[in-house]
Amino acid sequence: MPRPIQTAIWSRQAQWLLSQSRRRLGPMFTLEIAYEGKWVIVSDPELVKEIFRGDPKVFHAGEGNEILRPLLGPNSVLVLDEAPHMSQRKLLLPPFHGKRMEGYESTMREIAVREIDSWPNGVPWQLRPRMQAMTLDIIIETVFGVHGGARLGDLRAALRDFLDLLTNPRMIVPLLAIGPSRIRLYPPFRRRTDRVAALIGAEIAERRAAADLEERDDILSLLVAARHEDGSPMSDAEIHDELLTLLVAGHETTATALSWAVERLVRHPDKLERLRAEVEAGEDAYLTATIQETLRLRPVISIVIRRLTEAIELGGYHLPAGVSVVPAIHLIHRDPTIYPEPDAFRPERFLDDPPGTYTWIPFGGGVRRCLGASFAQQEMAIVLRELVSRRMIRPADPAPERNFRRAITETPRHNAEVVLS
Repeated sequence: MPRPIQTAIWSRQAQWLLSQSRRRLGPMFTLEIAYEGKWVIVSDPELVKEIFRGDPKVFHAGEGNEILRPLLGPNSVLVLDEAPHMSQRKLLLPPFHGKRMEGYESTMREIAVREIDSWPNGVPWQLRPRMQAMTLDIIIETVFGVHGGARLGDLRAALRDFLDLLTNPRMIVPLLAIGPSRIRLYPPFRRRTDRVAALIGAEIAERRAAADLEERDDILSLLVAARHEDGSPMSDAEIHDELLTLLVAGHETTATALSWAVERLVRHPDKLERLRAEVEAGEDAYLTATIQETLRLRPVISIVIRRLTEAIELGGYHLPAGVSVVPAIHLIHRDPTIYPEPDAFRPERFLDDPPGTYTWIPFGGGVRRCLGASFAQQEMAIVLRELVSRRMIRPADPAPERNFRRAITETPRHNAEVVLS
């Protein structure tokens, strides 16, 4: 098909396009999407292993994420490659490991309880907007370190406005019209980014002047205190871009994954009741399996991208420099040779058979695996644990919700509409 038609289908029905192409063309095929060049889609785990373990100098993830540069800034860990990427990654790793992660638990739980207890009983209630509100508050408190007052309200409003624009399906029209590199020329985008930049700049300035910086445990404070290998601090621009990265990468994705988890559970009441019983018994195995199965069956992002800087051989094909190799998360997770009954929601499949490194890839893989993977799964576990232990849940409509594509994320068509009691 001509590139414009491929692009149009991809922007609305990406997973359908992947599945149909795989059925017709096999485990490797090419798509051509506007502003992206050629994509070689890969759905063989052995080839995905080659890509994830390949030389980062050859497999450029940052170049593959170039569409994100106008959104996140030039210093974002997602758009950098090689040495600059590793330098930023090392600065971002400490907040997402060990005791730091444990320190976020109580904040996540307090926000989850407060939010869940505010939901009404007995009426259809769309969960996804409320999951978005919950995950945004978690980011504002754990990442930005803002815990109340006018600052929290201003930051919440500005970030919510910015995120709503990014996930608006109608945003694809100006994006395709003027191209990702010129999106800042679009006034609604520029107004929102400028407002967010001003508020983030004020938070960075406040933190640099704080006498108790070393005692604070929010991620912004840790970044202000961090030092590059040469001893220099991160610049305001670096911190700004990484905060936006953590916001965009960690907010919408986790909120959508939580919405899908509930959407699947309420249509499998036996699994919902098993989860409730095990949570009340203080056990976590089925909860972990439920999260893993949700991320397998309903991955929020369908692909990951690596742009080739040199020609390579892959799967018996010669691929030239400039082409992107694209592991297809959606296709690998629906492969019946890996997952029997791939379209079925069965958390039990992960109880005795943990996810494979190259067959379960909702967070990507290799040196580019998502930094916030543990943070997101911890957040999901806390929210689901509080939700099933505090509320009874049933679907507002017994029919399953279909995928609805919002920018690059795959969301429930009716925002996970349920009835609570």
